Amino acid sequence: MKAFLKWLSGNGDMDLVVKSAVAHLWFITLHPFDDGNGRIARAISDQTLARSEQSPSRFYSMSSQIREDRKDYYNILESTQKGGLDITHWLEWYLGCLDRAFDGAEIILSKVLQKAGFWQSNRGRTFNDRQTKVLNRLLDGFEGKLTSSKWAKLTKCSQDTALRDINDLLTQGVLVKEIGGGRSTSYALAG
Repeated sequence: MKAFLKWLSGNGDMDLVVKSAVAHLWFITLHPFDDGNGRIARAISDQTLARSEQSPSRFYSMSSQIREDRKDYYNILESTQKGGLDITHWLEWYLGCLDRAFDGAEIILSKVLQKAGFWQSNRGRTFNDRQTKVLNRLLDGFEGKLTSSKWAKLTKCSQDTALRDINDLLTQGVLVKEIGGGRSTSYALAG
């Protein structure tokens, strides 16, 4: 562990992104604790990546991406640890995982910017608390179709109140009726 910590804190010639991959593998292989080695290895990765960017803020999380790819992670770890000293496949997997973390951050950032844009463009409008709650749910990626019944359930209000809220948003041009009708009428955010 002393050699690992000295190497990790040192300023050698190794690229810090590659160093984060090697540090993760080295720590998880040393496995110095009974529990928590994976969490610490992911934290070491994230900390070393932050050092590589010389920035306290990042919009992606390698740790989250590794947890998301955990099955492949365990497979590549096992094959790397049972192999020889060549860690090329581990580095390729790790850098691919990092690339997926970047892609995921772009998607999240795009949604955040879309939501901010919606609220910015509607800043002059007045919405009640129920409308704000449902609009935020729609902006966050509402599952399924929004109906007046779902509105009433989400906001814990009557069906009549839900319809008044919806009709107000239809009048303001914030919501539109989707194709279909009758009892299955559903609504979506306007263009």
